[in-house]
Amino acid sequence: MWAYDSVFYQIYPLGMCGAPAENDGRLVPRILQVEAYIPHLQKLGVDAVYFCPVFQSDRHGYDTRDYRTIDCRLGSNEDFRQLCRHLHQAGIRVVVDGVFNHVGRGFWAFEDVREKREASPYKDWFYLNFGGDSCYHDGFWYEGWEGHYELVKLNLRNPAVVGYLLETVRMWVEEFEIDGIRLDVAYCLDRDFLRSLRGFCDSLGRELFLVGEMLHGDYNSVMNDQMLHSVTNYECYKGLYSSFNSMNLFEITHSLLRQFGPENWTLYKGKHLLAFVDNHDVTRVASILHNPAHLPLIYGLLFAMPGIPCIYYGSEWGVKGEKSQGDGALRPALPTPEWNELTEQIARYAAAHRQTPALCHGDFRSMALTNRQVVFRREFQGQQVYCAVNGDDQPFTARFDGQGAQAKGLLSGKEIRLDGALELPPYSVEYWLVQ
Repeated sequence: MWAYDSVFYQIYPLGMCGAPAENDGRLVPRILQVEAYIPHLQKLGVDAVYFCPVFQSDRHGYDTRDYRTIDCRLGSNEDFRQLCRHLHQAGIRVVVDGVFNHVGRGFWAFEDVREKREASPYKDWFYLNFGGDSCYHDGFWYEGWEGHYELVKLNLRNPAVVGYLLETVRMWVEEFEIDGIRLDVAYCLDRDFLRSLRGFCDSLGRELFLVGEMLHGDYNSVMNDQMLHSVTNYECYKGLYSSFNSMNLFEITHSLLRQFGPENWTLYKGKHLLAFVDNHDVTRVASILHNPAHLPLIYGLLFAMPGIPCIYYGSEWGVKGEKSQGDGALRPALPTPEWNELTEQIARYAAAHRQTPALCHGDFRSMALTNRQVVFRREFQGQQVYCAVNGDDQPFTARFDGQGAQAKGLLSGKEIRLDGALELPPYSVEYWLVQ
């Protein structure tokens, strides 16, 4: 699967492009602002852009009105088709958000139910009770997603709903030539629907990558040969920032060993989870880290650990945002990308990751570990990379058996011999490729 060797970049387009919070019905081609990012993405080393919702919605994109029309606040289908074409020409793939668990109250089929009630041919597309009432006083009750009644839950056991969604995916492939779908709240989705989606996507003759949003539990329940290729690694998301804030690198190392370690019982060995340090739903990493000196280090760990690294727009140059301040603080308008020392460092990590199979596919073995330092090895088909992080403001000598191998720093270009004592400068990251 192409995604396993890729670096992802996440964009929340309604925010990044400065769209109004409410759908005002005006057609404005704001999505074309993303074209200004293409040289930036190429320089950064991005292989794929994951777009949060781009389809017609009531407000924030996850309350869909029409799966087959681009949100008018972002532009037209032709505008998005042009953007996808230009991204593909730049060698960048396109992944879109598939919000298939629920729709907005403005969804055309739900509006038909509100108008025609029991006479609507779409009444079985939702979970309804015409003997009750909703908080919107519709004259009938319906199930909302996790108590949010602006989000109307779809009946994914209904063949008509499944057929409609699969044909929607076909339309996305044919019209926009998408390369993958991110499944919103995948932990809620009907498992038979996921099987149908995977089989349908595999039949289209295009290598479509399916990644699901998972927060907790056993990721294998939806990440397997019959359902999704990948899921979001929220366990390690928390472990990454927490390990630096508490200066306890045992935490993230424990999670990585639990998920990818050498023992037979590890959970996700050989699989490729989507790894991140922030996204559109959580506090920006530059705001959550206590020590600004750890910002380049957490990215160094992200690109070295098992998984598909994903960067959230703006965070690569240190944009801040607190979840307590609301969604707008996490999803600001950033029409023009910036480049600074942090961005340059992340670009070096991305280049090393993309060019080194062991960093994309290798196993994980802890070699040296303290509260403030970690060295681990990634190995794939005979290629070995030792990844070293020092989160302290003092130099440190890491001691482990490197078997006297000659190695070259993928970030520094320096050559050393791994003879049992590795000197780690203060606040440093290096990937040592065994020659």
